[in-house]
Amino acid sequence: MIKVIITDDHTLIRDGLKSLLKSDRSIQVVGEAENGAQLLELLETVTPDVVMLDLNMPVMDGFEALTQVQAKYPHVKVLILTMLDQDSYVTKVRTAGALGYVLKTAGRTELIHAIKTVAENNSYICSEVALNLLNRVNNGPGEQQEFSGKGTSDLSKREMEVLRLIAEGYTNAEIADKLFASKRTIESHRQHLIEKTKAKNTATLIKYAIQQGLID
Repeated sequence: MIKVIITDDHTLIRDGLKSLLKSDRSIQVVGEAENGAQLLELLETVTPDVVMLDLNMPVMDGFEALTQVQAKYPHVKVLILTMLDQDSYVTKVRTAGALGYVLKTAGRTELIHAIKTVAENNSYICSEVALNLLNRVNNGPGEQQEFSGKGTSDLSKREMEVLRLIAEGYTNAEIADKLFASKRTIESHRQHLIEKTKAKNTATLIKYAIQQGLID
């Protein structure tokens, strides 16, 4: 069971997230906070696996809360859930220790996958942010390749199909539907792709697909 605390200053958002997560039996919401200060108070009595943290909040915003959580509760994983999609924010919070970054426009499937990924101490960036980062990398001068994997000859036919669909922005669940496979199988393929290409995240995995000529 993954224990989660939701931190957001909007009651409607918190209620919606609790309702959404209730459908997954492996996730339990063990607390909620309206701002960073309330979160820190809550962490004195409640021990979650993952803290879902908004960035733009009154009293104490997500940036300051993240810094303090990392300093006082380093075992707690932090997943940023925000409307802010600027590259500078992504870089700032990941440098500060956040494992995940998801936009509030993400769907249920992607959000749950992000929580589970972060709970396992793995990094996760939602597909929309990853594509934005990729565009910035591709448009920037003299950017170095961010992966050191081998060519497509090392990938199976099914892995190639999954890679193309990831690069087109489909979620694991959507890819599973398209390929008539289970979501767990697609998650396994995604992990194998990351391992084989030595990509750091979804953005560099997509970049790999572009550079190998798998997508335009």
